[in-house]
Amino acid sequence: MRDMMVRGGELKDAEKCAEIVSSWISNTEWMPRLYTQPELTTMIKEAMPHREFWVAGHPVIGYLSFNVELSQVSALYTAIQGKGVGKVLLDKIKERYHYINLWSHKANEKAHRFYHREGFRISRLKEKGGDGIPEIQFEWRQNLGVVI
Repeated sequence: MRDMMVRGGELKDAEKCAEIVSSWISNTEWMPRLYTQPELTTMIKEAMPHREFWVAGHPVIGYLSFNVELSQVSALYTAIQGKGVGKVLLDKIKERYHYINLWSHKANEKAHRFYHREGFRISRLKEKGGDGIPEIQFEWRQNLGVVI
């Protein structure tokens, strides 16, 4: 799936992105449902103009929201895992920036393995994220080589 189409997200993609997030919440026992799918759609639509927003596939099977000011991945969700969708989206951001950080729920060990494979390292812990769940911050820096 490395040749999967990745394009800039549009407002019309928000509903499908919210469906992907809602499905992940439903299938993740430790994640509380704080928002309905329509509320998630509204939140995504409101965030899009303020983020770099990328979607993968046609129809959309994954998305990444990136806060340029913080150099932070705000969201990375895929409808299918283990098929390279997250990697394709993350590579799009890695091509464009030398430093990236993100927060991940402490219980999301599968995502942590993925981030480690992608060159991210743990930088700090937070006892409670916005949803009350402990989080881990990961950082990635582009290997610029050694300057002599």
